[in-house]
Amino acid sequence: MENQYNYYTSEDENTQSHYGMNDWDEEPEKKPGKKKTKGSAKWVKVVCTGLVFGVVASAAFQASNIVGSKITGTTTTKTAKTTTTASNAKLTTSSSSSTTTGNVTEITKNAMPSIVSITNMSVQEVQNFFGGTQKQESESAGSGIIIGQNDSELLVVTNNHVVEGSSTLTVTFIDEESVEANIKGTDADKDLAVVAVPLSEIKDSTMNEIAVATLGDSDQAQVGDQVIAIGNALGYGQSVTSGIISAKDRTMDSYDGKLLQTDAAINPGNSGGALLNANGEVIGINSAKIATETVEGIGYAIPVSDVSDLITNLMNQKTKTKVAESERGYIGIKGVDVTSDSAQMYNMPTGVYVSEVISGGGADKAGITKGAVITGIEGTTVDGMDALQEQLQYYKSGETVTLTVQTQGKNGEYQKNDVKVTLGKQSE
Repeated sequence: MENQYNYYTSEDENTQSHYGMNDWDEEPEKKPGKKKTKGSAKWVKVVCTGLVFGVVASAAFQASNIVGSKITGTTTTKTAKTTTTASNAKLTTSSSSSTTTGNVTEITKNAMPSIVSITNMSVQEVQNFFGGTQKQESESAGSGIIIGQNDSELLVVTNNHVVEGSSTLTVTFIDEESVEANIKGTDADKDLAVVAVPLSEIKDSTMNEIAVATLGDSDQAQVGDQVIAIGNALGYGQSVTSGIISAKDRTMDSYDGKLLQTDAAINPGNSGGALLNANGEVIGINSAKIATETVEGIGYAIPVSDVSDLITNLMNQKTKTKVAESERGYIGIKGVDVTSDSAQMYNMPTGVYVSEVISGGGADKAGITKGAVITGIEGTTVDGMDALQEQLQYYKSGETVTLTVQTQGKNGEYQKNDVKVTLGKQSE
C-alpha cells in the first residue's frame, strides 16, 4: 500500500514532502555533549526535514522519503496537574492576550515545558543486497505536545507518521527523563495521533517541570502574523525557529483539509512539534514543506481549530497495547487497498475493498459482503490493508470491534454503517 505520507517527488514536479522518514548519506552521529537518558538514541543527519529516521540493527540503510512536521502545543502554565476524567477529556483553548506578546524569549521559555521528543522503535522489511527482503529494526525521532491529563495518563498529541508502525514508543520530557508510552488514537487522513504516558511512570520532579500546552484560535490567524516553531530538530533536542504566516487555506496532495503556510524553518525531527502565535498559543501542527533546491521557506501546518474535535476524540479512545501475535484477532476477509487515485477513478471511499469474505469468519457472521469498503476500526480511519492490520494488533481473538463499512447503494453512492464484528483466530 502506498503510504500517504511516504512520498517524495522530484524538483521538476514541484516537490511536496511530508516531514517524516528521510534519505540520508552519512553514518549516525551522537550529539556532542548530550546527556544520555533512558531510551536515548543515536541520531543521523538527513537530507530532508521531518521525522529523523535511523537504523540500529543493520548496516544496510533503507531510504523512505517523507517530509512533514507537525506541532501542537505551547504552555502558559507551570504545572501539568490539571486533570480531566478519562471519559470526557477536553481540549482547553485560549484567545486571551499575553503579557509576553511578541517576546520570543519569553514565549519559548513558557512553551518548552509542554514540548516532548518521541522515539519510535519499529521493525521494517527492506531489500537486501541479493534482491530479497529482510527485517530491520529502525529508530526514528519526532516531537509531541502535552495537551491534557486524565486520572492515570498524560496525553500528548503528535503526528500519525511519527508513531505508525511502532513496536515501542518513548517520550522524553524537558528534563531529559524518558518514559515509554502507548498509542491512544490515530487518524491517518489528518496525520494526527495522541499517545498516553502512564502517570505512575513519571517522576514527581518531572511533573514539576512539565506543563500542559495552551491551544489558540487558528481561525483568528492572519497573513503576516509572527509565529514560532518548536521541535526536536535533527533529534538533538528542542530548538526554536521563527517566521510569519505566509498564506492560509492552502491545499496539498494526500491531506484532507486546509493548511497554514509559514516560512518558519522546519527541520528533520520537528514532526509533531508546535507552531505558536505571538501570545504563545498553539495555532498549528507543522505538517509539510516544499523541498527542492529552488524553493525556500514554504512549510505547512494544520490549523489547530480545524482538528480540535478530532484531537478530543483521540484523547478519549481506549489506550492501545499490542497483544501477542498468537492471540491476535482476525476479521476474516481478503482485501485490496483503495488508494486515493483509485477512489477518485472509481468514485469509491479510500480504505480496504473486501475482495473475499472467509466463510464462517467474523465478517461473514456480521453480514459484511464482498464489495464493501472498510474505512475505519474503533473510530480510527484506515486507508488500506497495512493500516487495518496495524490496528488489529491491539485486539485479541474473541473481542468485538466496531468497523466502519461503506457499501454501494442502488444509486451508486456509498453509504456508511458501523458493524460490530467478533474477531476470530487466524485459522478460522
